[in-house]
Amino acid sequence: MTELVAKAAIDRRLAEIVQPVIEGMGFELVRVRLMGGEYKTLQIMVQRPDGGIDVDECAQVSTAVSAVLDVEDPIASEYSLEVSSPGIDRPLTRLKDFDDWQGHEAKIETTEMIDGQRRFKGQLAGTDGDEVLITIPQGTIGLKFDWLSDAKLVLTDDLIREMLRQKKASGVVDESKFDEIETETDAGSEED
Repeated sequence: MTELVAKAAIDRRLAEIVQPVIEGMGFELVRVRLMGGEYKTLQIMVQRPDGGIDVDECAQVSTAVSAVLDVEDPIASEYSLEVSSPGIDRPLTRLKDFDDWQGHEAKIETTEMIDGQRRFKGQLAGTDGDEVLITIPQGTIGLKFDWLSDAKLVLTDDLIREMLRQKKASGVVDESKFDEIETETDAGSEED
């Protein structure tokens, strides 16, 4: 378990409770956050091992996680449970995420100042041992994974294209249904 998956002590405790349930269903836990003031929201991000997750799968995870949380009762006050996919500009919370998304643009923040800065934006260049590699204007640097306080992908056209490619490859997007659409203008121009 890393600090990026579950930052606060309560988040780590919640992750310990829900992770076995999520993994038992064949999914991966990406992030757990308990947010809010008086009325809290428990946000759990999950995905399939090959990436992505659909709404029905989120609902199944929500039902299973809700049942175990009702038994364990780790949150003293009322809260709402929100189970979602990590999204396109997803958080990078595990070392493997930096390899999986190599070549894409990311924003990374560190807990301490490194060469006068805590925020880095550049292209992910994978990992080397326990270091995350990122190419910034000055060159490729390595940041120890334990130094990271936050990391996420930046929404770019390349990232959108990659997500669409993955969805098509997994059968989620079927472009063939768009090929059958013919407008009246298209049909009329053939007769001229």
